Amino acid sequence: MTTSIIPTIQSYYTVKQQPQDNPPQYCTIQWRRNQLLVMPPGQVKQPYMPSLHQKHLLVECLKATPATLVRIDPKLGEARLQFWADACQAADLPIFLRIPSTDSQPKISSSLQGALKRLSNWLVALIFLIAFAPLILGLVSLMYLHSKGPIFSCQWHIGERGRLFKVIKFRTTVTSQKAFEEDAVYQNSLGDRKDKEELTVLGRWMRKYGLDNLPQLLNVLRGEMSLTGPRCWSLKDAVRLNFEAQRHLNRLPGIMGLWEVEAESDLLHLDSQIS
Repeated sequence: MTTSIIPTIQSYYTVKQQPQDNPPQYCTIQWRRNQLLVMPPGQVKQPYMPSLHQKHLLVECLKATPATLVRIDPKLGEARLQFWADACQAADLPIFLRIPSTDSQPKISSSLQGALKRLSNWLVALIFLIAFAPLILGLVSLMYLHSKGPIFSCQWHIGERGRLFKVIKFRTTVTSQKAFEEDAVYQNSLGDRKDKEELTVLGRWMRKYGLDNLPQLLNVLRGEMSLTGPRCWSLKDAVRLNFEAQRHLNRLPGIMGLWEVEAESDLLHLDSQIS
């Protein structure tokens, strides 16, 4: 059974009639089988909910709701998907894209072969991480000495069954106080952010040899990626895929698939896959 408003969220604060100066609601909240569904506005109307526009309010509501996970429609767009993903991360609640399923998809998690593959991926990733530890520590030291800002960059990507997770990479771009301020505004609201990349000297060298991807071994250890597999789509690209192409988002993505795509990024065109 589906209801239009989650009782826990609705009772968490006093629901007010939408004033003229408040932004319109961009989504419809529904509850189904312990899942919180976030969909584009439809025929079901709901009262004005401030938490849909303020991250800290949304985090508090998500912590109070009995939902075990959130499913969000990709039609809401990149900015709103990232807004919800950041809030769910802060509330320690998994979030998935509502993507079409496929009958031909193997149930890897329930098969012995899948369990063995995950175990082998984990062991190989651990061996690689230990083997490359001196190189990783050296890169961390160089970044600390020659490039101000965070060591790693984390961007939302789409994992198995449409689950959103952050791919870990070495930061290769220049950071500034202005960039930090713009990012803070973006993280706490639904404002648009203009991504401007300016590579550092070390970052350009790391990208040339693919060394910025070494931290992705941590994603393999966490079970979010595989060493080999289909392309790991970023959130930005995933929302532009058509209905049929989104079926591939159900599978566990691989590091090699992501590296191959990045190596050909200058020649890659998505026009044939974008609706």
